[in-house]
Amino acid sequence: MKVLVVDDQQVMREGLVALLDLVDGMEVVGSAGNGEEALRLVADLAPDVVLMDLRMPVMDGVEATRRITRAHPGVAVLVLTTYDDDESVSSALLAGARGYLTKDAGRAEIAAALRSAAAGQSTFAAPVSRRLVEALTRHAPVRPDTLPDGLTAREAEVLRLISRGLSNAEIAAALVVAETTVKTHINNAFAKIGVRNRTEAAAYARHHTL
Repeated sequence: MKVLVVDDQQVMREGLVALLDLVDGMEVVGSAGNGEEALRLVADLAPDVVLMDLRMPVMDGVEATRRITRAHPGVAVLVLTTYDDDESVSSALLAGARGYLTKDAGRAEIAAALRSAAAGQSTFAAPVSRRLVEALTRHAPVRPDTLPDGLTAREAEVLRLISRGLSNAEIAAALVVAETTVKTHINNAFAKIGVRNRTEAAAYARHHTL
């Protein structure tokens, strides 16, 4: 897996490169000190994942993430930053970041999150994940008689959380159910609405405003 490291602090950037070079199956193909440089390197080096800082000169990480995900949809962006405030998190995710870690994360956690991002899954630092779950589940109850295709309220809820990028484990935590129960709801919902994967399910959820 090819990784591009982006951070404006040279010591941090070099440390991350050295750290990730020790991880089996991972190759750091380059590093950048700002978002503008990152854009050029993504085009030249075609990494699988960009490990992105947020607050940088010239072009910040949010704008760089937005441009990378638009111009190179096959490249995943994983944010690694000091900040975990709501504005930073929401800006990064709306820009297209696949996950969000803080800089107190260890090598194993960063490596696992990079692999998850490359596989199309989302990873969040624990405090970030808790706030996201709270925000995503803070809404009025769904009325079953308003749902399309015979979906139950719980199936619609699961589809809604899929559309927001949550993994099965994160959905299980949000709904306080077992992960096997989530899988059952997903299988039943997919059969009812005629989709084959999470991307199609997310599009369905957004189309029907679940």
